[in-house]
Amino acid sequence: MPVPPSAATPAIRTSLLLLAYCAFISLGLPDGLLGVGWPSMAGDLGLSTDTVGVLLFASTVGYLISSVAAGFSLARLGVGRLLAGSTAMASLALAGYAVSPALGLLVPCALLAGFGGGAIDAGLNAYAAGAFGPKHMNWMHAFFGLGVAIGPLIMTGVLSGGLSWRWGYGLVAGAQALLAIAFLVSARTWARDNVGDAPAPEVASSRIGATLRMPAVWLSVVAFAVYVGVEVATGLWAYLLLTEDRGLSAAIAGFCVSAYWASLFVGRVVQGFTVEHLGTVRTLTAGLGGMLAGSVLVAVPGPDWLAVAGLMVIGFAAAPVFPLLTLTTADRVGAAHADRVIGMQIAAAGLGGALIPAGVGVLIERVGVYTLGPSLVVLSLILLTLYVVVNRRTT
Repeated sequence: MPVPPSAATPAIRTSLLLLAYCAFISLGLPDGLLGVGWPSMAGDLGLSTDTVGVLLFASTVGYLISSVAAGFSLARLGVGRLLAGSTAMASLALAGYAVSPALGLLVPCALLAGFGGGAIDAGLNAYAAGAFGPKHMNWMHAFFGLGVAIGPLIMTGVLSGGLSWRWGYGLVAGAQALLAIAFLVSARTWARDNVGDAPAPEVASSRIGATLRMPAVWLSVVAFAVYVGVEVATGLWAYLLLTEDRGLSAAIAGFCVSAYWASLFVGRVVQGFTVEHLGTVRTLTAGLGGMLAGSVLVAVPGPDWLAVAGLMVIGFAAAPVFPLLTLTTADRVGAAHADRVIGMQIAAAGLGGALIPAGVGVLIERVGVYTLGPSLVVLSLILLTLYVVVNRRTT
């Protein structure tokens, strides 16, 4: 049986792989910094707690725009220069946070951070989909989770040491600047054999139109939005479900939510080892089925341990879905369209991660927290259906 393109393991430069891992750690760091640092930031700058929503909105807007733009401009710019410029942009944004005297500077810095983060995410995913095998795609995304976990530790260490929150952002800005230099120095090395010279403008325009007319593109885009919506909604509302509906104490419920995120990280590490033996299709199918099974466990009325088990199943099963859906983009839409579609998928993931959990929150507020489980079942079914339909169309 021939090995599908996404399952093949290409020759990989160790230096680029290490840089990709470091980049994904750096991509997760700012999220962790803000969560711990915001109370101190709001106090120092005289802001209300809910003002953080303004920063998150600005960052999301920048992320959506840049991730789409990166996918459509990757062939022209080259991935090395794109990553160098985007990481430098993120470093500048974080340095702006560190010296910001008021909200008026924080908001444009948040927008700039979104621009940098979206381009890094889309550029690296597009490169890795063609240059890395399924094992390293899983591990690369696991390193993002590691970055999210390290961020709070950095800010906690800074604040515990009696320093200002500004030092936390300054330290990470310095690390980002070093990473930008590393990307710039290695820009030529990032060149891929399957990426040639940029096409003429009229040819590029024709290719963009062809990309946007493909049904598989839009099915994939929606699938990414739904997947991230499930992942984020589960982590966001699980604490409320466990405390208000299943009767767990706040401490135990908090630990269970942390365990859910940990299961996502562990799942990506473990399934990085197994995916090359099982294959991407089997691993993806099992992951999507596992997400549905875990959602059913959360939805079924019963003892608290049943819901907790469902959360762990969702986390572990969901682990390979995002990286492997990214890896197999070319299989669904063709290699000529893959970079552009990956940028669109990354943007859809950011949008779905914001809108779907918010929609679930509205349902919880109006009907009851017990609706979390059924909502996850419906979303998981939609995701599985989208995957089956797009695969059949491709076949």
